[in-house]
Amino acid sequence: MKARAVRLWSLVHTWTSLVSTLFLLLLCLTGLPLIFHHEIDEALGYAPQPEAAAGVRPVPPQRIVEAALAADAGRVMQYISWDKDEPGLVLAFTNDAVDGKPDNATVRAFDAVSTRLLGPVGTGPMLIVLKLHTDMFAGQAGKLFLGGMGLLFAVAIVSGVVLYWPFTRRLSFATIRNNSSRRVGWLDWHNLIGVVTIAWALVVGLTGVVNTWAELMLAQWKSTELAAMVAPYAGKPPPAHLASLDDVVAQATKAAPGMEIAFIAYPGTPFTSSHHFAAFMRGDTPLTSRLLKPVLLDGETAAVADTRALPAYLQALLISQPLHFGDYGGLPLKIIWVALDVMTIVVIGSGLYLWLARRSRKAHAAAVRAEGAVALASR
Repeated sequence: MKARAVRLWSLVHTWTSLVSTLFLLLLCLTGLPLIFHHEIDEALGYAPQPEAAAGVRPVPPQRIVEAALAADAGRVMQYISWDKDEPGLVLAFTNDAVDGKPDNATVRAFDAVSTRLLGPVGTGPMLIVLKLHTDMFAGQAGKLFLGGMGLLFAVAIVSGVVLYWPFTRRLSFATIRNNSSRRVGWLDWHNLIGVVTIAWALVVGLTGVVNTWAELMLAQWKSTELAAMVAPYAGKPPPAHLASLDDVVAQATKAAPGMEIAFIAYPGTPFTSSHHFAAFMRGDTPLTSRLLKPVLLDGETAAVADTRALPAYLQALLISQPLHFGDYGGLPLKIIWVALDVMTIVVIGSGLYLWLARRSRKAHAAAVRAEGAVALASR
């Protein structure tokens, strides 16, 4: 590679890394506990546990709705969901209005067999960590900003790979020059750990970027696919009365054989139209359980209005979410994710140290030259 190209790639690598360093450290540090957020919530008592009731049929879904509305008098239902990993757990989302802001929603867990209120969900210290990781408490603007930092991170990785060969071509792989200066030793460790974590860092970084676009993707789906699905109901007023959730569940299950309901959005919520329930169905394999298929049902009669697969960009979003946190392969994968996260923190920190050390060395060299020039002039 020509010297000019090397200098250009070096500038790209340096400044994309520096601009994103602080925010990448924030994401890596908050990402560590989020890998084990289920376990941490359980240990701290923020993860409601249903009663053991093997072989006992759950109550009709409408009973859960009635219990949720009784627990939050004066509010309305927005969503109801069935926990994939804890079959006896049902989550009910209530709000001041069906189109109320997400931050105003109350999420409560109920036992699917007894309808007993198990407690609130989404509280505790992990919620603070999650908000810092996803948007820094800045809403959609914060998400898009962190997405931009993720893109800079990807550019820094690619430019680092391009530079790896010119700077290490005379060295054997994994050489650490401990007999040289501290800066050279850290440079070798920076290059080695960077190469080892490159694939993971790219996957986690880019899936994180995709996750920051979730609201934009949902808006695109609503304005295209969902709009086409509800077009026959254009101009029709919202339901005067809502169908029983029991009927909604029964009809949605018939419309998507071999699938189970992940969650149901009530008419007027952001995931559906003002006239329809939307039942989002999932499969029963490790992959298909992450993918959702919407079934629209008439809000008054529960009759199926339409069903179709989500577009590819939303399917990519759904797959990227568990991949980002490594929560689809059990505890061993989570431990690997933690190790790689810590290694990435070392790469980011060593890169910052190398830049500061280089500036210090240049400043010292400039000072020496200046002193020499003064000494010559005074003779």
